Amino acid sequence: MGQLNIKDDALIADAKALAELLGTSTTAALREAVQSRLASERAVRNDRARRKYEALMAIGRESAKLFPPVGSSDHSDLYDENGLPR
Repeated sequence: MGQLNIKDDALIADAKALAELLGTSTTAALREAVQSRLASERAVRNDRARRKYEALMAIGRESAKLFPPVGSSDHSDLYDENGLPR
């Protein structure tokens, strides 16, 4: 895998401070921070997608009320009791 070269002194200092607070290495502290933020962002995006889906389904339910009902999908309204076309 590739290597990450950080040239931001403030970020390096923050990463070292986090590692010290966590009692772990700088790499482990950065891994935990990145994984935590990644999980958070994914949750936000999944929630946003779920809300969009629910909004679209609500629009579909409301718009379906504007159209008259049609025959059943089994087409029994097209055939008589003997199976012949009406």
